[in-house]
Amino acid sequence: MNFLAGIGRAVLSLLAEIGRLASFTARSIAALVSPPIYSRLIGQQIMRIGYFSLPVVGLTAFFTGGALALQIYLGGNRYGAEAIVPQIVVLGITRELGPVIAGLMVAGRVAAAIAAEIGTMKVTEQIDALTTLATNPIKYLVVPRLVAAVVTMPILVAIADSIGVFGGYVVATQSLGFTGSIYLKNTMDFATRQDITSGLIKAAVFGFVIALMGCYNGFNSKGGAQGVGRATTSAVVSASILILAANYILTSVLFNK
Repeated sequence: MNFLAGIGRAVLSLLAEIGRLASFTARSIAALVSPPIYSRLIGQQIMRIGYFSLPVVGLTAFFTGGALALQIYLGGNRYGAEAIVPQIVVLGITRELGPVIAGLMVAGRVAAAIAAEIGTMKVTEQIDALTTLATNPIKYLVVPRLVAAVVTMPILVAIADSIGVFGGYVVATQSLGFTGSIYLKNTMDFATRQDITSGLIKAAVFGFVIALMGCYNGFNSKGGAQGVGRATTSAVVSASILILAANYILTSVLFNK
């Protein structure tokens, strides 16, 4: 009976957490569509979330594209299908690897930073001070981060797609003996608008997830410095898991044929 009671407590705790997250999400969306708009804060968050994430996203995308080209070549070489390298590289980067890798990299950098910043404000009662000053903390702290993440993630993914395809091009032409012009022609002929737009749609959803989980865990942190550390870890882990889950759902919806 103790074992069953433990399972019941775990299930109830999970349901309660889902309810708190749903309530927080609803309040954040409601604040998103109501005035005032803190445009200065949104601009600051765009710089922090988007611009300062460019180096890690770009480097990751370049080496991912290069490794993908090499693996496809080695696999296709078994069946005499080496020529499919440019087609599969652009397909894999734009549809899956570009959005997912960029999302995970940004989650590791941004979700942790958001959770740490807001968590510190929570445990030092700065959020209570905002409420005392008649400022909605959701509107002031959450909305700018949500807007900035949703706006900047598609831009980051578009850049990551370009760099990833370029990484595949460099490896293919410098190490695998491909002709540059033919490689680029095959890439351009095979890529479709749906491949690119599907990745950008995923990126916007991933940006919302990253900012939401960072803010949610920061707002619910407690227990001083240790609580902030736990909130930071939870933000990264939960954002990463939700990104992978959302990727599967969006792939099923966007390519359901």
